[in-house]
Amino acid sequence: MPDSSDIIDLRPSKRDLDPWRPYNWLNEQEPDFEGNLKTVNTLFLTNKECSFKCVMCDLWKDTLDSPTPEGAIPKQIRFGLERLPEADMIKLYNNGNFFDKKAIPPGDHTEIARLLDSYQTVLVENHPKLCNSSVTDFQQMLDGNLEVAMGLESIHPDVLPNLNKQITTDDFKKAADFLISNGIKTRAFILLNPPFLTDPRENIEWTLKAVEFAFDCGIDTCSVIPVRPGNGIMDQFLHDGIYVPPTLHALEETFDRALKINRGRVFADTWDIEKFSDCNSCLAARKDRLKQMNLKQRVLPRVECSNGCESVY
Repeated sequence: MPDSSDIIDLRPSKRDLDPWRPYNWLNEQEPDFEGNLKTVNTLFLTNKECSFKCVMCDLWKDTLDSPTPEGAIPKQIRFGLERLPEADMIKLYNNGNFFDKKAIPPGDHTEIARLLDSYQTVLVENHPKLCNSSVTDFQQMLDGNLEVAMGLESIHPDVLPNLNKQITTDDFKKAADFLISNGIKTRAFILLNPPFLTDPRENIEWTLKAVEFAFDCGIDTCSVIPVRPGNGIMDQFLHDGIYVPPTLHALEETFDRALKINRGRVFADTWDIEKFSDCNSCLAARKDRLKQMNLKQRVLPRVECSNGCESVY
């Protein structure tokens, strides 16, 4: 199993970021649990890199090497909100863990909560092992509801221990139980084609098993994320045959079947989806289909390619 030093040694360089500015922001839509479309603002916060060095992660490229300065996160949020419209929900993505004290200084929590008073729901991301009283303390500061997204990644017995995530499925369930018992909504990130699992059909089946497990734990929402190369060690794994990128066909089948489980919301991550397609003729239509399925939460008819590209996994 690669350790953190192996992962860091193979990295390309980070981007040069301003610790007083979010590095990106956007406005989009997402269906609520009743199927009503809600407006969502997303802020991509600039803060200290995550302490957990997961092998598949490339989010560290947009992080700082040193602890986040006090007052920087509230200033970033103000900056972003001035450039975004009003919305029902806000996602604070910080490429790591909101309740890591070196990433988001706890002394800033009260001010952050006040800045978000107008939102019905505030979503943050956090490692299962960092789900503790800090989460419930922040929940009490909010006027709206809190939702916490956690990386489950995989439940394959040979994959999860090798991701350097430093969790077990029991750790994930314990964190989910804690959040749910405190009235906090939950979301799970689940990988399609993680390293250490190279059979295309097995990858689809194990992703669906992880979705089922998440729902068994009481998770409200699952996001399926196709694993990309580009962070250094994943490129090495690709070269060594330890990792096989998913195809767009595989993502489509996984998403279709995950929606049919019908036990909660399921979303497919379409960011950078071009990397998984080998046919430009149908790519735009297939990407739009996935986006529409994210919004409608139901399976739509498959796109028929004018070039007759086949379903290859």
